[in-house]
Amino acid sequence: MSSIIQIYKLNKSYGSKRVLRDFSLDYESGQIIGLLGPNGCGKTTLIKILTGLINDYTGDVLIDGHRPGIHSKSITAYLPEKTYLADWMRPVDAIKYMADFYEDFDSAKAVEMLKTFDLPEKQKIKSMSKGMQEKLQLLLVVCRNAKLYVLDEPLGGVDPAARVFILDVIMKNLPKDSSVLISTHLIHDVEHIFDTALMIGRGRILRNDKVKDGKIGDQTIEDVFKEVFSYAWQVN
Repeated sequence: MSSIIQIYKLNKSYGSKRVLRDFSLDYESGQIIGLLGPNGCGKTTLIKILTGLINDYTGDVLIDGHRPGIHSKSITAYLPEKTYLADWMRPVDAIKYMADFYEDFDSAKAVEMLKTFDLPEKQKIKSMSKGMQEKLQLLLVVCRNAKLYVLDEPLGGVDPAARVFILDVIMKNLPKDSSVLISTHLIHDVEHIFDTALMIGRGRILRNDKVKDGKIGDQTIEDVFKEVFSYAWQVN
């Protein structure tokens, strides 16, 4: 199977502060990758590079064999951490907007998922709760028939009782052989879906492990995460 993400000696700095240090990765298509680490470790910067929002870096980055650009953006569905929909929009407006913008957007699936997530079609986004807004944005991304889905904290505002249900719906609606990169702090809630756990700290790769049934070896991902970051910040 071909690689969906390839990175070689990636470095990124903001002024004199280096945020990513000598990143090298290669992920085959069809994986679900958990991008894990504390705030400020470089996760969002890495995501913005992969999605073509940042291009002033050194090293090589390829998405589906291409540098971030027109091709990679056409096959990548990106969910940013912050809300990107206008307050005046309603779900029906957002669906039309996505359909006009992306050729691979499935409007019929989006309308059906509104019902699944119990979201009213004509309620203005500005009057929705944070959890409702996150559900809407997530379903809009999932309803693209993309090769790569990049999700930055997709369930932060969703109540714990709904997370398992939403994850299950998402996984059942992803195209076959698509790949997913999920940045999250909610490790316990999502670790069971990961194929790989990538842990980064202070811009470096600390762990990059295969996962089976939510575990790295005989430990849960969350337990490994706690071990890694119990000492990682003590190193200069």
